[in-house]
Amino acid sequence: MVARAYTVAFQGVEARKVEIQCALSPGLPAFHLVGLPDKAVSEAKERVRAAMTAMGLALPAKRITVNLSPADLPKEGSHFDLPIALSLLAAMDVIPREEAEGHITLGELSLDGSTVPVIGALPAAMAAAEADCGLICPEACGAEAAWVGAVEVLATPSLLAIVNHFNGRMILPPAKAGTVTDPALIPDLADVKGQERAKRALEIAAAGRHHMIMVGEPGSGKSMLAARLPGILPELSAPEALETSMIHSLAGLIEEGGISRNRPFRTPHHTASMAAIVGGGRRAGPGEISLAHNGVLFMDEFPEFPRQVLETLRQPVETGDVIVARANAHVRYPCRFMLVAAANPCRCGYLPDPSRACAKAPVCGQDYLGRVSGPLMDRFDIRIDVAPVSVGDLASASPGEPSAPVAQRVAAARQRQAERYADLPDVTTNADAEGDLLDRVATPDDEGRALLSQIAERHRLTARGYHRILRVARTIADLAGEEAVARPHIAEAVAYRLNI
Repeated sequence: MVARAYTVAFQGVEARKVEIQCALSPGLPAFHLVGLPDKAVSEAKERVRAAMTAMGLALPAKRITVNLSPADLPKEGSHFDLPIALSLLAAMDVIPREEAEGHITLGELSLDGSTVPVIGALPAAMAAAEADCGLICPEACGAEAAWVGAVEVLATPSLLAIVNHFNGRMILPPAKAGTVTDPALIPDLADVKGQERAKRALEIAAAGRHHMIMVGEPGSGKSMLAARLPGILPELSAPEALETSMIHSLAGLIEEGGISRNRPFRTPHHTASMAAIVGGGRRAGPGEISLAHNGVLFMDEFPEFPRQVLETLRQPVETGDVIVARANAHVRYPCRFMLVAAANPCRCGYLPDPSRACAKAPVCGQDYLGRVSGPLMDRFDIRIDVAPVSVGDLASASPGEPSAPVAQRVAAARQRQAERYADLPDVTTNADAEGDLLDRVATPDDEGRALLSQIAERHRLTARGYHRILRVARTIADLAGEEAVARPHIAEAVAYRLNI
């Protein structure tokens, strides 16, 4: 008779249920593992053998066959150890078969039988909730998995502990959700002196989740401004925090089971590879754009990134998801992020200052920023020049406006958008509005429409550029607490779009 246990195989953020079948049959003693396992899964039989020996059990002198079903689904990772061990123990009648079948199990085993934490506990708990069964995981993963709430989580410190639990000798208490991590210390906008136009643009970008690029000389404050962006963004909602944490769980970034309500802020270096930015690698894992889901992706020294990497951003910026296609995997990751880029005006950085610019000016500036293609640049809603801070501003003793009141205005604008798009699950901010919806919520008054038409003809705006101006104008109106988009809102949005 075949004994069964269940676990999951990860395909992107999706956890697909896997049935582990164990059969004991007469024949020469052997342990066979089939069902398209990778190297880590194939080695599970040796860890299971050693763990069972550590708890005083010997493998039966029979032919042991463990099948991972569906057999055509690739199985990767060390989290198959614990479910394989439970299916074998159920086949040996050491634990009740119905208990092994009533849970989704994941966990790695040490040679002494203790459990080792694995990635993906949160997506696995979501899969267990959908399957209406419990979850068994290593003790260190229990606080993370318990955040789902709709599933009973048994966090076991060892294989022996879960065996004793099923046999009634020692009852494991249900795991409790980990404490939400404390907000990180975020720099305050009050530290930035001067740069009033750049700070206003930052506020608009945060309020509507608009993509933004800053161009300026070295030391003008581009990175300083971007570092203060998390301090004015609203906290993640509960569904957003869970969705974001599922991706971080697959990447092994959740520590001690704590789930943060802070929006992600990812800052990859310009030497990062395409797989690091977009996702991929041997297991087609999430990249920086997915780790920045519901948050900010800040790319400093933007033109220094390889052109191939930059061009791969064009589709995810528009659609909010990315499909990582490899020979052995096609997985989808969500990546609804806010792209903030910073760049010098040229390679030497001093193009606007004739006294310090190199001899190749102004051609060097065209060549340098020309590394960013027109179609990618067209996807930035806000483009601003960040001028060097004057000595007068630096010497001023009075601080700038702190982050708190700016964050309140951003939160109020986001709340207006949430109410406006309450019946549209795929639209949460003005940056998501398009088509008839955008026409309905952002059509300006007669004066505003006339101004926008004039600007569109004079500067030969693309359809994308035209609609992005409307989105930014809608956000500016939301910050002002006004229902209608008027000419002043259009004028300010045009100034940021065309950098005039």
